[in-house]
Amino acid sequence: MQKDYRWERQPEAAAALSGWLADACTRSPALTALHSRLLEAAGVRLHDIVDHIDISNTTELEQFSAAGWSVVADNVWKNMSGLFPAIVARGPETVWLRVEAVEDFLAANNISAIIEGDLHGPLRRAIIANDAVRVGVLERNGHAGYDVPAVAAATIRSARLHLQAFKARRRQFDTVAQGLMHTEALVDAAVADIGPNWACDLWLRAERDFWMTRCPTGRVQKARQDAIGIGWCNIDHHTYDGSRAHYRHSIRIFEKLGYERREMLYAGELAGWGSQVLEQPVIGSTIFADVDLAPHELTVDFAHEILPELPKHRRAGLLTELLGESILEAGLNHVAALYDHVLLHGQLVQQNISMMAPFTDWPHLYQALTEGDWCAVDPARVDRLEAGGHIGADEAERLRLEGSIVTHLENIERNDGYKGFNREGIDSVLRKLDPRAYLANASDAGS
Repeated sequence: MQKDYRWERQPEAAAALSGWLADACTRSPALTALHSRLLEAAGVRLHDIVDHIDISNTTELEQFSAAGWSVVADNVWKNMSGLFPAIVARGPETVWLRVEAVEDFLAANNISAIIEGDLHGPLRRAIIANDAVRVGVLERNGHAGYDVPAVAAATIRSARLHLQAFKARRRQFDTVAQGLMHTEALVDAAVADIGPNWACDLWLRAERDFWMTRCPTGRVQKARQDAIGIGWCNIDHHTYDGSRAHYRHSIRIFEKLGYERREMLYAGELAGWGSQVLEQPVIGSTIFADVDLAPHELTVDFAHEILPELPKHRRAGLLTELLGESILEAGLNHVAALYDHVLLHGQLVQQNISMMAPFTDWPHLYQALTEGDWCAVDPARVDRLEAGGHIGADEAERLRLEGSIVTHLENIERNDGYKGFNREGIDSVLRKLDPRAYLANASDAGS
């Protein structure tokens, strides 16, 4: 059963968190210094990478409770109405920051510290400052808890093998069905050995690595974040494009990795596209899975029902025919990461990276894509699209000569813990990202 999600802003909770962090910075010179470095070096805000906070002060717990946190497990408090870190009722008082790899953070910041947890294990952490408020860095690999678990060496070895299988997986096949069956078998094997949460974390690492091979902008920003040791710890969501014929199969693979359906987004009466938003609740990962939709399909469960071919491809269908399925050879359409959007924009401009106009510019949600990275396209794919009447002769020739945009990095800022999205804004930008629109704009600019 599809749930009805109506995300709302949570200003009281956001104020409680920001107030606590501001006070923590006054009591921790290390936290203050790191906060400044995150912003200056990569445009990343401190509160966007807080994993959880250890608090034993009863008054502070009551303040968080009043702002919307409630007990979900022994000594663990969460605010389920927005994007907020957990509160763990224990001492000493510590703020734990997410990083992609603990040892990389220590090396980048010239810090010597004891690392708890096995290399490549499900959770690793280290205390990096013993101020009045301690500061720790924490690496999660699909683990939901707040203590380092005991894991057999054989299980860790299995996880490493599955990561390698995901990174090296074949992406081009004679048919899409063969590719999806092969991919699903890899996922089934990983889930059977290490569970869906750890498997999902490894899957996403491999997906981002492949995306960066096609996205120079992503590589530039990753290098900037690696320079301060955090890696891709600030991901908001990953976006896939799928064809109507194979959309259900892709969704099934995501669900095996632990994803659950959240809201479904439509373009209203225009109805050129639809997106099933999925969330992996344990690791907090969100996927946008885009697909072409017809107007009469606005009320169907398009994630699970058969979608017959449309007379003419819309944006997602055109891209999958032109570049392949995102889950296979095309790779992720884009990755969205959390930033101070003004700072990141200015920093990327200094790197000669241009941004499109924002498609959402609200006080609680800002979204803008980089102009995009291009690649050549297979002329045979263009020929099939032209023969099928999906593109005209002029469009086909431009695609053969100029290629197509394949990837972006999304600059996203969230405030007040807001978890939702702007459907109208997404529809607007997707129309601009249709290869036919790009070609038309290029033609107009050259005339």
